[in-house]
Amino acid sequence: MLISIDSEQRFVMMKYRLPAVAGSFYPAQATQLNHDVMLLLSAVKVPESVGKTLENKIPKALIVPHAGYCYSGAIAASAYACLKKSENAIHRVILLGPSHQVALQGCAIPSHDMFTSPNGEIRIDQQACQQLLDLNLVSVNDQAHVWEHSLEVQLPFLHFCLPSFQLVPIVVGHCPPEIISNILSIFVHSPDTLVVVSSDMSHYHAYHDAQIIDQKTITKIEHLAPIIQVDEACGCEAINGLLYFCHLHHWQVQLIQQANSGDSSPYGDKNKVVGYASFIIH
Repeated sequence: MLISIDSEQRFVMMKYRLPAVAGSFYPAQATQLNHDVMLLLSAVKVPESVGKTLENKIPKALIVPHAGYCYSGAIAASAYACLKKSENAIHRVILLGPSHQVALQGCAIPSHDMFTSPNGEIRIDQQACQQLLDLNLVSVNDQAHVWEHSLEVQLPFLHFCLPSFQLVPIVVGHCPPEIISNILSIFVHSPDTLVVVSSDMSHYHAYHDAQIIDQKTITKIEHLAPIIQVDEACGCEAINGLLYFCHLHHWQVQLIQQANSGDSSPYGDKNKVVGYASFIIH
């Protein structure tokens, strides 16, 4: 809890969600973090098919991984690089990721006013959060957010790529796809809103087994089949909800890039890998 001064020179108590995995999943120093994010984004070669899609369209949603940047940063960057042409058109991000630390039923938003990362602060869209609360689509649960890395690791990319936006951070527990779809339906018809779903693919299989499992999952995602299981993607609940919504509204999904932690030389261990994939939805 910190004190700030608003435009009318009044003292206002502001509640900040502080970084939990800075220094482990990504650099804790702003200069190094911005440098690393810039390098990851500058190395991206957006597939020609995706580039043609984005010529006259603003991305509606992304699916991105959430491991340490040395493992999945390049895969995440391949999705965030697709925001370059529309960076000034996006002013709200609905960010959904799985709960790794808290057994959670339904969806949780925080009571915080700001989320912070080493490269800056991101204001929470309080009006949007209140709408979700009023409709009983989410609950307030700070414990689900305080140590959760699946949302946090997206913040440096979002902060770097989007000059001005507010955040609706949602940790997703066990819930049917219809709940996520209902959440998205409140906001996504606004052209300035981007949905970001944070999820890795399969966990701790041998390299070639993981490739087979992940390819099957990718095929399900490309065919808008909301039947992803937790052993196929840790963020399956949010992915399934997004796919359900995409099917209803005729949104299209394109794979951008895939890999696994075994590809991350010199860090990769091919005996127990984690899969990663990034997608753009338009």
